[in-house]
Amino acid sequence: MKKADIVLLKYGEIALKGLNRPMFEQQLLRNLSKALSPAGRFHIQKSQSTIYVEPMDDTIDMEDAIDRMRKVFGIVNICPAVSCEKDMDSIAQTTIACLKSMDTQGKSFKVEAKREDKQFPLNSPQICQQMGGVILKNVDGLHVDVHNPDILVQIEIRKKAYIFTEKYSGAGGMPIGTNGKAALLLSGGIDSPVAGWMIAKRGVAIDAVHFHSHPYTSDRAKEKVIDLARILSVYTGKINLHIVPFTEIQLAIIDKCPRNYLTLIMRRIMMQIAERIAVNSKAAALITGESIGQVASQTMASLAVTDNAVSMPVFRPCIGMDKEEIVQISKKIDTYETSILPYEDCCTIFVPKHPKTHPDLKEILEAEKALDNLEEMIQKAIDGEEVVYIKP
Repeated sequence: MKKADIVLLKYGEIALKGLNRPMFEQQLLRNLSKALSPAGRFHIQKSQSTIYVEPMDDTIDMEDAIDRMRKVFGIVNICPAVSCEKDMDSIAQTTIACLKSMDTQGKSFKVEAKREDKQFPLNSPQICQQMGGVILKNVDGLHVDVHNPDILVQIEIRKKAYIFTEKYSGAGGMPIGTNGKAALLLSGGIDSPVAGWMIAKRGVAIDAVHFHSHPYTSDRAKEKVIDLARILSVYTGKINLHIVPFTEIQLAIIDKCPRNYLTLIMRRIMMQIAERIAVNSKAAALITGESIGQVASQTMASLAVTDNAVSMPVFRPCIGMDKEEIVQISKKIDTYETSILPYEDCCTIFVPKHPKTHPDLKEILEAEKALDNLEEMIQKAIDGEEVVYIKP
């Protein structure tokens, strides 16, 4: 197709919002502007549930720009278009030029039109009928198929006329920053980055908490988590990654608590630390990558025991998904290859051979009493955190 000179962005459920719709739209425009700033200068404006993105420089790499737009939550469709004056002669000339720049031999087409400007003299069916005839007369090798066309020619009549034949799916969801902030417990595995992405898709800004057990986990394991946060930040915007030293607490649990409760007690203390960091970061909820029944610490009874350790809401967006579904999303968002790098995190070391799958909360609370300086260790871990400020 002829090189696009403008991109039309469509958003979905934002259009269903009531009196606060402008707030969602303005946040989306801000997020879009930030996402595109490394790609060059653009003129961005909104009209009638469509955002117009116009490159200000002919040297801008539009493929790169479109890839960036596809990762902005709130955008449903991305349509690179060619603009022209809104008269039928200009529309016909532009459409013919677009199609002649494509391989059309032996292919089918269909014309769809949307007339937002009701002052335009032809209605949508009339535009389709007239343009279909023009295309058949002027572009060789094409035939009509209204049910399953190879090429869908779309014409929108707005301030100007816009012609496009390609439409890309956006990330969907809600603009980041419209639904508060949550703290993601980010391990080095497959599940937690997916969980963070899924909650961010609902407009929630993300901070992350990672527990590092040096020297039992390597610096490369820490770098792996930083890399995962950086990949996520392409979708979420900036992430403050809190790296918490956990070795002292972990060794105390191993030394003083029943072996079959090690993982659950460790998880409970992680949740308590993450909750305090979340409060300090003005986050209102925690996010984990747990999926019910996936491992012993993720049975329904185990999750209830873990939740008992905190008062803050805990979001588990992967809860009803099987592993393959989670893997597919991780591949889609480009975290999979990093997640499977063979560096252990603190959740995979010191794993008991026979963990409890139906834990008793009273027994766990009693076992935790053996950690007589737990509060001191928790505060020491929080005081010793390293914060990595990550930007996309």
